[in-house]
Amino acid sequence: MKNYNKISRRTVLASGLALGASTIVPGARAATPLKVAGIHGSPVENAWNSVLHKALQDAASEGKIEYVFSEGVSGTDYPRAMSEYAEQGMQLIIGETFPVEKQARAVAADYPDTAFVMGSSGKESGDNFGVFGTWNFDGAYLAGMLAGEMTESNVVGSVGAIPIPEVNMLINAFAAGVKAVNPEAKHLVTFIGTFFDPPKAREAGLAQIDAGADILFGERIGTADAAKERGIKSVGSLIDYTPRYPDTVFANALWNFRPILDAAIADVAAGNPVGKDYTAFGLMKEGGSDIVYVEGVAPAEAEKAMEAVRADIKSGKFEVPRDMEDPS
Repeated sequence: MKNYNKISRRTVLASGLALGASTIVPGARAATPLKVAGIHGSPVENAWNSVLHKALQDAASEGKIEYVFSEGVSGTDYPRAMSEYAEQGMQLIIGETFPVEKQARAVAADYPDTAFVMGSSGKESGDNFGVFGTWNFDGAYLAGMLAGEMTESNVVGSVGAIPIPEVNMLINAFAAGVKAVNPEAKHLVTFIGTFFDPPKAREAGLAQIDAGADILFGERIGTADAAKERGIKSVGSLIDYTPRYPDTVFANALWNFRPILDAAIADVAAGNPVGKDYTAFGLMKEGGSDIVYVEGVAPAEAEKAMEAVRADIKSGKFEVPRDMEDPS
């Protein structure tokens, strides 16, 4: 990856992705688009960042925002990137502050007229620092229900990034879904220590397969490569991996950032404080997350039972446990 000693900026236009200064989307000049920056700690190809990036790109193509972004920004560079975008006059900055929670809030305090809405394990701060969590754990629980009925070795595995609350909650939800239908199943957990290292995630997956796992939950990109290599099934997270791994990934716990982004844009446009928690907009019952799966891979009764729970989650009748403890 490029060394980000200086912010590398790219701008999204209605016609696609281009290099250079921000440009108002044609046909959207009646209402001035918000100036929005995305600061991505990993490449935008990384699943989590790709979800944010797509939502921001879509909003830009619709003329709602002007969007510039930086990717692969290290934790040590992150506060500086926030400051530089604020100095450039960005009205809303979207990103992630998991490794720099304290520093990020300090930057936001220095720029009270700039709105920051960040993926975070912490709380909102002041009027201009809002947070959101990646809560696609509902879909992970449902995928776990399918996996629990499908496993033949009675061992499943999860490969995650770092044991922060959001990642823990997702992996724990998958495990809870497995245990709900198969209390005797064993669950292996491996953290790779970084948010983007597909080869390392693949190696972790292979080690779990060697330890008996016959279904893997890939919280990180690269896990499905191990499953494909060994001819077993896998569950994807955040995006739909099935088109990329049609014979391997049979279910995906999806997450959609657009409802969160729209809420933040509306607040900034209206001059409302963004110092709030936007997480709920990403829940399944709010339409911000779901499960997508290939019908017929799991037993019919397992799919029927899962769909019943899915309906209960959407109606609010059932809540998936929110367990943020380290599962390893």
